[in-house]
Amino acid sequence: MSRSDWLSAREQRTWRAFLRVNSLIQESLDRDLRRGNGLSLIEYGILVHLSEAAGRRLRMSELADIVIVSRSRLTHQIGRLERDGYVRREPCEEDRRGSWAILTPKGERSLREAAPDHVAQVRALMFDRLGPEDADRLAAILDRLQESLRADPG
Repeated sequence: MSRSDWLSAREQRTWRAFLRVNSLIQESLDRDLRRGNGLSLIEYGILVHLSEAAGRRLRMSELADIVIVSRSRLTHQIGRLERDGYVRREPCEEDRRGSWAILTPKGERSLREAAPDHVAQVRALMFDRLGPEDADRLAAILDRLQESLRADPG
C-alpha cells in the first residue's frame, strides 16, 4: 500500500468519530430496549419492518437484506422471536426453499409498547443534539453515501 492510500488526519478523525458515534448510539438503544422490553435492537428492527410490510409479512431473504444481517443470524433472531410468540414462520408456496416471517398480534403489541420509549431515546441521543439544520445536512450526506454504496458496494 502506498502512502497516498492512507487516510489523512482529518479523514481518520472523521472515520473514527463515525464508528464511535454509531457504536454508542446502537449500544444505548439496544440496552434501553432490552431493559424496557426484552428486545434487542435487531429484534426491534425486525418487528418494525414486518409491521410496515404488506400483510405484516416478508420473505426471510428480503428481511435479511432490509435489516442488514446474514441469513443465518436472521434465522437465529426469528427463532427467538417465534419462540416468544412475536412472529411465526410459514413456508413460501412460490419457492419451497423460502419462508415468510409474519408479525403476530403479540409482536404488534410488543412493538406498540416499545416504540414510544425507543423514539424518545432516538430523539434524545441524536436529533435533540443536532438541531434541524444539522439533521438535514446529515440526512443528505447519509442519503448520498447510501445511494452510492447501493449502486457500487465495492
